[in-house]
Amino acid sequence: MKKFTFIFGGVRSGKSNYSVKIAKSTAKNVVFIATASASDDEMKKRIDAHKKLRPVHWTLIEEGIDIDLAIKKIEIETDLVLIDCLGLFVTNLLMKKKSDSVIMKKINAICSVIKEANFNVIIVSNDVGSGLVPDNYLARRFRDLLGLANQVMAKNADKVIFMQVGIPIVIKKEQ
Repeated sequence: MKKFTFIFGGVRSGKSNYSVKIAKSTAKNVVFIATASASDDEMKKRIDAHKKLRPVHWTLIEEGIDIDLAIKKIEIETDLVLIDCLGLFVTNLLMKKKSDSVIMKKINAICSVIKEANFNVIIVSNDVGSGLVPDNYLARRFRDLLGLANQVMAKNADKVIFMQVGIPIVIKKEQ
């Protein structure tokens, strides 16, 4: 039976490391969907560090906008799809000047595609709701949209894991 696991946490909480660990231990044929783009030198270093976590035999899809379409194209031989991360996906859509309703439609489209998939899926996201209220409109909009997106993912996921200081805390168990 296919499973949808949603892993979220704050900055440097260990969510990416933990998601890769799960994928390595539970699946042979893994597709990694990376939503980040190397927009500056610091981001290039972050991406390089993340690449070192992953086995080289995993299939890499770099897609920051149309994750639902990327999932639809994945071959049936795939055991698991790991998407990292939802926060950058929302950022990408905001930078493309997409409306809130379009962004939420894309979030729901991802969930619909996952329900039809023949493989397990792990989605990684940032928790931004525990911090201060940002002082500018775009940052507040990002926080609010990602908070709503996280709620949709958590509702649809079979298992939800919150990462805190490198420790996974299961907050929704598989039924």
